[in-house]
Amino acid sequence: MRLVADSGLWSTGAPETSALVTAVLEVSGAVLAWQLDADAGPVMDGPRITFTDVRQADWLWRVVGEAGHVDVAASALRDPQPGSVLDLDHLGVDSDSVAPLRKLALGHWLRRWWPASARDGIAALDPALLDAELAVLTDAADHYFTDDTIDSDVEALLAPHAAALTLHAAAGDPRVNTLVRACAELAAELGMSQLGWPELVALVDDSPSPGTAPVRSDYALAAGPQRQPSVGVIARGAASLKWSAVPAGVFDAAENTINWSVVATGAQPFAVIAVQTAAPVGSAGIPVRLASGSLSAAGVLDDVGGAVLPLEPMTESTAWDHDWSTTAVTVGADVEEPAELRDRVRALARSRLVHPQPDAYLAEILAAESEY
Repeated sequence: MRLVADSGLWSTGAPETSALVTAVLEVSGAVLAWQLDADAGPVMDGPRITFTDVRQADWLWRVVGEAGHVDVAASALRDPQPGSVLDLDHLGVDSDSVAPLRKLALGHWLRRWWPASARDGIAALDPALLDAELAVLTDAADHYFTDDTIDSDVEALLAPHAAALTLHAAAGDPRVNTLVRACAELAAELGMSQLGWPELVALVDDSPSPGTAPVRSDYALAAGPQRQPSVGVIARGAASLKWSAVPAGVFDAAENTINWSVVATGAQPFAVIAVQTAAPVGSAGIPVRLASGSLSAAGVLDDVGGAVLPLEPMTESTAWDHDWSTTAVTVGADVEEPAELRDRVRALARSRLVHPQPDAYLAEILAAESEY
């Protein structure tokens, strides 16, 4: 093991690659990160550990041994001067101990970066089942979360899904029912009294063991309306979303899902934007911008991925004379994100669906089994 000073903190291993191909988990006193594809960099035996406060990392002995815990803690308490390196070659991370943590990190990655797309044929993961399994696994690893972290809130993972899990409990798949039962027990332990949870606990307590459920033949993706006009069109084109610029689960993850048109049906030209969504609602208020040379226009999307942007002070005649070939449309934040990264994530997702891994979540297994 080697500790390297990085941005004022001690870390093990090489610097992290893009978040799109990195699974990350915040535990008490540290952040753990695993690369998920071979192109992310040299393969590491264990996670990259960045210590935010080694004094809070009470779990460290579990992964490096008691003596190792003492050595790492003493080293990581030193001031991390830029360029400093501390060699602890006698220490290593126990891969079996961190395997449950890697699966937790994977679950959070699936929530944020899974590239569900009707156009690309990548099935969506059921959010209720994914969050449910992640909550159960997080509770089982509570000794790594002696302090509250952004990844340790079990109640927040469960809270939105009582109704969906109630429907799953009636579907009959024994794998799903086992998970729902575990969540109901956990909700009861946590004293969750939100709408639907007491009813789900009672339902699970009273229900018999289920049989075999029918295979799903659908998945929760819906294309946003393609409201591109056919008359008065001066120019049109397509652009791609940058995933790190928008909330997860709102848009179809394929390339070229942003369609734009410049239209003149009166004295004032305007731009019509239509973004293909992954759900019937959810995009309302997300900013959208159009830039073409010195011209720019901005607005927000409606709840089905559409926007109309007035092109002031342009007239119809100047709109016809304008060179629209350099037009760019941006949805969400202004970030840099190569398309190659998104291609790698799609390849990873397809591989996990075709060849289910030992660390697969039930939501992945059901998506792989679905006929889409």
